[in-house]
Order: sequence, then C-alpha cells, then structure tokens
Amino acid sequence: MKNAYSEGTVFLVPLRDGGFARGLIARLSPRGKIAYGCFFGPKVTVEGFSFENMSPKTAILRGRFGDLGLRNGNWPVIGVLPAWNRSDWRMPSFVRQDPLGRLEPRMIVYSDCDPAEIQINTVCSDLQGLLPDALSGYGAIEIKLSKLLS
Repeated sequence: MKNAYSEGTVFLVPLRDGGFARGLIARLSPRGKIAYGCFFGPKVTVEGFSFENMSPKTAILRGRFGDLGLRNGNWPVIGVLPAWNRSDWRMPSFVRQDPLGRLEPRMIVYSDCDPAEIQINTVCSDLQGLLPDALSGYGAIEIKLSKLLS
C-alpha cells in the first residue's frame, strides 16, 4: 500500500492536553517506516491551522521518528508545504553518546535519501550543532511536543 505522504508533507500531531502541533516530513525512507522531520508550535486547532512560520529555523523539535502515527491516521495529513524545496530542509548530522561516558561520542550521518541508512559513523570531539541520535515512536513525539507547548 502506497503512503498518503511524502517529503514536504505537513501533518498535525495531537497533544496530550488538547490541540495540535504541526509537523513536516523532510526525509522519508524509501521503504517507509522511518522519517526525519521538523515540528512546530504554537499549539493549533484543525480550524486554526496555518503553514506560516514553518522553516527549519523555527522548528521546536527536529529528529528521526517512526511513521506509525501517519500510517494509522492518528496524525492527520494536511497537505504539502507550499513552495516545498527539499534543499532548504537539509538532513542534519547527529551525535551518539554513551550514557555511561565510557565510549567517545560518535557523529552519525544518515543518507540524504534514506533516514534509516547510516553513511558515516565516526568518533567526534566537536558536538556543537549535532542533534541527539534517536529514533522516536509517535507516542514519544506526542509527549515531547506536549511538554514543549504546555
């Protein structure tokens, strides 16, 4: 079954205390299931939805996530961002850190065409600007956004 969403798709993420955050798929694995996206405030309603102020710089949360919320319909798809330009929404580099501090941090670079495929995994000393390497389920994204927008 073909997905009803692709890169540039904007969707709504339900918040635990009511309302929605907005999300955008910046990269989607060709096999589906894993995406990289940006999420935006402020809290909105379906009727009050707007494409305004949606840019990589205005995102309140960025990261890799599973697309189950989209596939099962919990995250309603709104449409494609007007004037979507893939090159404006670059895939960032990530950092993987040992929670016990025994191993050196590693910079992780995923394929620009597949956020599930690691292209570079190397020791890194400069962590500035790197996002934490994680893959969040849709429930975790809902909880994070609910906290950020409460």
